[in-house]
Amino acid sequence: MREGGHMPAKDILIDGYGRVREEVHAAVTGLGPDALSTPPGPGANSLAWLVWHLTRIQDDHVADAFGLDQVWLAQGFEERFALGLPRHDTGYGHTPEQVAGVRVDSGALLTGYYDAVHEQTLDVLRALDAGDLARIVDERRDPPVSPGVRLVSVLSDDLQHAGQAAYVRGLLQRTES
Repeated sequence: MREGGHMPAKDILIDGYGRVREEVHAAVTGLGPDALSTPPGPGANSLAWLVWHLTRIQDDHVADAFGLDQVWLAQGFEERFALGLPRHDTGYGHTPEQVAGVRVDSGALLTGYYDAVHEQTLDVLRALDAGDLARIVDERRDPPVSPGVRLVSVLSDDLQHAGQAAYVRGLLQRTES
């Protein structure tokens, strides 16, 4: 996948988002609903909220940047999660009470939603050419935002939250033993 001895930017992004998927699955797999929804301390984010939020941000931002429908709405995840939140809520600015309200019946629901968003993201990335990364998608920011900047911003946010989820998992496992 090299062009003139260089790895195309889209392949770097595909690799980066693949790492997010690995971290999401590693954080969630094998944990039950109670562990997923238990914050490590008062007012802290639960593992379920962290994974839901990072997935919602990726879903919202990638769909917006590329003119797609959000997986959350188009594939019925809003109904399956049944969180009672506004349709387009991504968790940004949630209070501790709202964080506590993000509960799931299983880790499979979280990873299923992430995997569906990941597939939509991969479809976008595979179709990219260099010019697609540079066009402006958000004039409200200074400097204006291109898809390339948006994709790296989401990747950074996802990796931070996936790391937080791994940390919460470690704390939960420490208290179990």
